[in-house]
Amino acid sequence: MVTEKGTISINTENIFPIIKKFLYSDHEIFLRELVSNAVDATQKIKKLSSIGQFDGELGDLKIKVSFDKDAKTITISDKGLGMTADEIKKYINQIAFSGAKEFVEKYKDESDKTQIIGQFGLGFYSAFMVAKEVEIITKSYQDAPAARWFSDGTTEFEISAAEKAERGTDIILHIAEDSEEFLEESKLEQVLVKYGKFLPVEIEFKDKVINNPSPIWVKTPSDLKDEDYIAFYKELYPYSEDPLFWIHLNVDYPFNLTGVLYFPKVKQDFQLNREKIQLYSRQVFITDDVKDIVPEFLQLLHGVIDSPDIPLNVSRSYLQADGNVKRINSHITKKVADKLSDLFREDRKAFEEKWESIGLFVKYGIISDDKFFDRAKDFILLKNTEGACFTIEEYKTKLEANQKDKDGKLVGLYANDISKQDAFIAGAKKREFDVLVFDDVLDAHFINAMESKVENLTFKRVDADTFDKLIDKGLKQEVVLGEDEKKKVEETFKEFVGNNIVQIEALPVDDIPVSIVVPEFMRRYADMSKVNGQGGMFGNMPMMYNLVVNGNHPIIGKIAKEGNENGLAKQLYDLALLSQGMLNGADLTQFIQRSVEKLG
Repeated sequence: MVTEKGTISINTENIFPIIKKFLYSDHEIFLRELVSNAVDATQKIKKLSSIGQFDGELGDLKIKVSFDKDAKTITISDKGLGMTADEIKKYINQIAFSGAKEFVEKYKDESDKTQIIGQFGLGFYSAFMVAKEVEIITKSYQDAPAARWFSDGTTEFEISAAEKAERGTDIILHIAEDSEEFLEESKLEQVLVKYGKFLPVEIEFKDKVINNPSPIWVKTPSDLKDEDYIAFYKELYPYSEDPLFWIHLNVDYPFNLTGVLYFPKVKQDFQLNREKIQLYSRQVFITDDVKDIVPEFLQLLHGVIDSPDIPLNVSRSYLQADGNVKRINSHITKKVADKLSDLFREDRKAFEEKWESIGLFVKYGIISDDKFFDRAKDFILLKNTEGACFTIEEYKTKLEANQKDKDGKLVGLYANDISKQDAFIAGAKKREFDVLVFDDVLDAHFINAMESKVENLTFKRVDADTFDKLIDKGLKQEVVLGEDEKKKVEETFKEFVGNNIVQIEALPVDDIPVSIVVPEFMRRYADMSKVNGQGGMFGNMPMMYNLVVNGNHPIIGKIAKEGNENGLAKQLYDLALLSQGMLNGADLTQFIQRSVEKLG
């Protein structure tokens, strides 16, 4: 072969600086692109062999990645199609041309298009992000001599004859000084595993295969057992607890989508569990940032999504919004909702036992996705302080008997800290009211969402007011104190409460004499601000509260006569603070000392 020199056919002399600095978001992607091209060439020779277009021996089709630290080279070797000198000129020197597209077109009747990974165009030139010089030594499966291509990163190239006995391609990168980190074995292996862990052709590095060419998502669900799914989960997340359950995605129309999504056991601090879904395109890792493809509330799931129909920009690093992405997003939401609905119907008891984790997904979905409520409304569960679970309709029926206000509105009472609110819960039970538990990190927002979506239902925290006001049935109770006595009691407690309100209420004689309540709207918005990580309108101001005084309690009658002469009113006030966790520091110390003295 006569050595040939020429100019790479591109539209600008500045293509390589663009590739190096702007086209790819991360320099390590060069390895993904070059190994993907090697897989592509290997898949093609297998396809040609299967349809009788190649009758030679396939041999060992492993792709080998090696490096020479002294020579400062990285070599990617495959035994795929190989190229003739003319094909090098066509595929390598004309950057805009896609070898994969031509191959699919040529064999469109027989070819399984899903086996073609991508383009042997710009992907190849990602090599110049890390290499100052690149060589290709290749021998075609056709009867043609081996050829060598060489470029030093300018638009100049050289093609010459080469010595190569076996079919396939070696790409040799002469690593630039600013990229010598990739000559470290650990770094190279890390990048290979990251992008090539599930490539469909075996990848050999340092005499061992580093990938699983047949991951679970490319298999037929009916051929798999539970232990297969759990084993794959452990392969993805070695130190995680077993998942609760999983969904196997397998769609071929109107888009191609495969994958397995796992429901993990979610901790309350669910922000830490994001970025656990990996996006692949024909088994090539693309990203773990799937915010456009997977609805926000399902980004807490773990697992893998693989689709060749998700459009990527030229570097395959960033998703582009289009109709397929939206359809895939909607499909995943539907599949998750259908799975949860099936689980609920098939084994409600098991579903209830898993609700602590499932509930976070469902609540997050209702908060962040208006349409998800319609899919989920039949399996949303409300759990009470007794541990019993109810669907929304079941709970509305339960409230009809005793928790409907004078306007016909159903009132669900709830606690967000059953230990701190135990006295209020006990008071509710005394009146045969049911109390729900809303102690999830998302519940402040979830309650708001439910009130906006469920007709004729509202929620109030059990310590937000007196029970007669929480569920106002229009019944007027009378306080036994006279007007002067009420005024004296109010003035006595006003000494302690500052700008907070003292309200004297007609409560049962056996209710506690003094309690502190925080109005529902103020407590709820404070909780929501806390979840959002913001102070909100309440962030820099003390929580305002109402001091509820039971005007029918005998001890209050005593205070109406004596005031705080014996320190009784102050003691009761401090007890009310203590029950809400609001007594601390010196005030708490003094309260303990007074209590000890009174006991003596």
